[in-house]
Amino acid sequence: MGKAAGSGASEARGAGACRRLSRDELAPEAREALFRAAMKVVGKYGYAGCSVARVTKAAGIAQGTFYLYFKSRQALLDELLPHVGQQMIEFIRNRVAGAADVFDKEERGFRAFFEYMKINPGFFRVSTEANGAAPIAHAKHLELVTWPYVETLRRGLIDSGIDRFDSSELEAVAYMLMAAREYLYIRYIKSGASDKAALEQVVRTYMKFVRGGLGEI
Repeated sequence: MGKAAGSGASEARGAGACRRLSRDELAPEAREALFRAAMKVVGKYGYAGCSVARVTKAAGIAQGTFYLYFKSRQALLDELLPHVGQQMIEFIRNRVAGAADVFDKEERGFRAFFEYMKINPGFFRVSTEANGAAPIAHAKHLELVTWPYVETLRRGLIDSGIDRFDSSELEAVAYMLMAAREYLYIRYIKSGASDKAALEQVVRTYMKFVRGGLGEI
């Protein structure tokens, strides 16, 4: 009888050992390391070259451990852009905190975007290739970045007494400003061809465009 009980306990332990751990039970540091590694790998090789082997090597994690966190390579890619995109949003949000008005906030956000992209060069390729390689991630990312930006513009313009745009037009405005940031990044940061003085001129030109376009001048 004692043996049977012991055998049952062993079987229970065995069953528990085979149970897939929940995300709450897994080490968050390892999961974050996989995201950071994936951003670097995609930045260097693109989504097509982002293999589990390359990601785990870059993260310093065993390949078998990868599957405790993600069911497949695609599962990781489907979460990658929204995850690192949220980090970018938080980075910019911290930089614009305490801004005097919508224009001060826009300039701070513009500078913060460039700063984040310099620190995380892999993010650009993660973002630009996602529409084809990870459309689920791309759609979620656009939702995450667009609607808070639209709301920021709406509140900022109201607070500044500017009523040039109807609320229904602000999504298009947000997309135009985000596109401007991306292309200016390609020209002035990604190429590595511009010095600090040139970058300051870009900021001044961008803000001249924003102030005129949004209606302050």
